[in-house]
Amino acid sequence: MKISVLIPAYNEKENLEELLNHIHKFREKEDIDWEFIIIDDGSTDGSFELLKKLHGRYPYIKVIKHRRNFGLTEALLTGLHHSTGDALVFFPADLQFHLEDVKKMVAKMEEGYDLVAGKKKGKYEKKFVSSIYNLLSKKLFNINVSDMNSIKVMKREILELLPHRKGWHRYIIPLAHEYGYRMAEVQVRLYPRMRGKSKFKGLWRVIVGVTDLIAVKFQLSFIKSPMLFFGTLSLISFVLGIITFLIALILRFMGHGYRPILYVVMTFVIGSLIFLTMGSLGEMIAGLRDRPSDDEKFKVEDKIEE
Repeated sequence: MKISVLIPAYNEKENLEELLNHIHKFREKEDIDWEFIIIDDGSTDGSFELLKKLHGRYPYIKVIKHRRNFGLTEALLTGLHHSTGDALVFFPADLQFHLEDVKKMVAKMEEGYDLVAGKKKGKYEKKFVSSIYNLLSKKLFNINVSDMNSIKVMKREILELLPHRKGWHRYIIPLAHEYGYRMAEVQVRLYPRMRGKSKFKGLWRVIVGVTDLIAVKFQLSFIKSPMLFFGTLSLISFVLGIITFLIALILRFMGHGYRPILYVVMTFVIGSLIFLTMGSLGEMIAGLRDRPSDDEKFKVEDKIEE
């Protein structure tokens, strides 16, 4: 199994020389021929210039530069496009993980798994936020993986499922789970960041992460059965309309007619019709989307031919 290590880097100039040295020592020690690809995601600190300067010492490392900062998801997809490996490794450039742990993950994958996630062990600045996020992910997607945002080793076809949407690299595991890929977890050591600053701090990133999490759940669950979602809303709205109408009738017979209640009834009934229409349109779109395609490699696990 050929391994391609994808290393997204954004303004990591202070860590790059040590990173390349770490890769070089690992290759010599383990005698492996992995492919290493650094994706400079539009750095503005001179990272690419340093990589060009050091490339003569490490000619086996491929370097790709984005025109601007597109984000981690696009960096991984760029690495995918330029890689040749059967299995891909997501490995950050900040040296908080070491390649020795990646080797353990690759060995685990060779036992028959399609994706192996790293379970971080060590001091983690965002441990509380991360634990909440991981708990929500497990509850929403029913996944038996406890750490969604760590290093990963996966079959090439899994990364090919990743949409070109900013930040969706965080949902590789739910996507793989949705398509029935076998997953495992290996404990990995988390080392403190020696230089540079983390790019993943701030309350806004937490808000974006949670809202994206809900969006992914919606896309993977409700969009598959639009009528189940919108039909349920339609039924609820219709029942509320009937209840409100009966209340309006009772008040009318008691001599307490209240015209605004009729507007509420009309709102519920019209809302019910709108939800029903949206469900019907959604089912039509889902039917077109779900037509069999020529590329079924993410569905078919094995086959026998003459």
